[in-house]
Amino acid sequence: MRNIKLILSYDGTDFRGWQLQPGLRTVQQTLEGAIAALTGERLRVNASGRTDTGVHAVGQVVNFRTETKLSAEVLPRALNAHLPADVVVREAADVPESFDANRDAKRKLYRYILHDGPVPDLFMRRYCHHTRYRLDAAAMTRAAACLRGRHDFHSFESSWPNRASSVRTIMHLAVNRFDDWIWLDVEADGFLYNMVRAIAGTLINVGRGYWPETRVAEILHAEDRTQAGPTAPAQGLFLMRVSYEH
Repeated sequence: MRNIKLILSYDGTDFRGWQLQPGLRTVQQTLEGAIAALTGERLRVNASGRTDTGVHAVGQVVNFRTETKLSAEVLPRALNAHLPADVVVREAADVPESFDANRDAKRKLYRYILHDGPVPDLFMRRYCHHTRYRLDAAAMTRAAACLRGRHDFHSFESSWPNRASSVRTIMHLAVNRFDDWIWLDVEADGFLYNMVRAIAGTLINVGRGYWPETRVAEILHAEDRTQAGPTAPAQGLFLMRVSYEH
């Protein structure tokens, strides 16, 4: 029995998220179907984490155990032949039996993409959130500085309590602008439900001038989801990479 690690990219628009749901099209169901078509094995794949309906991935990591004799070098091409156009296997590798894509993940990097040009970008509407307000990216950067480090992020967590603790560590947080585009990068040792989208919605309120920069620190310390901004739409969010070393 081999343990195989895959790196996937997918367009989340037409999926009902990652996790298997009876009668619904999910990324997990689609990948497991491709593996079954290729190897004849009915098995379960294990992901680094679930992505919600409409959320995309550039570097989702999964592992599964298989008896296939196909080499890791052949697997991406072979699986992609059985996958639809909105999912692609980028890499495959044999890994130790002990490797677990979810349990062993040390850091994840998510990116939220915003467009604040005067006219929505028709061809990017599935991959960004367009706001009609011109945003002050510098103010958003200053406001977000307080979120770096280890904190209780209950104010940025939907459907609490869904984890044993709301404490997480953000190692990297940056707001960057290029022309009419802003992208928010957040890398942490773990994420709460809708955490990045809640942070994005909060920073949008700062960027449009609706809230002062100091409001974000107040929201963080309040540990109250009702104090933070709205949950930004799913289509702007991408899982960029998962790291397995500190």
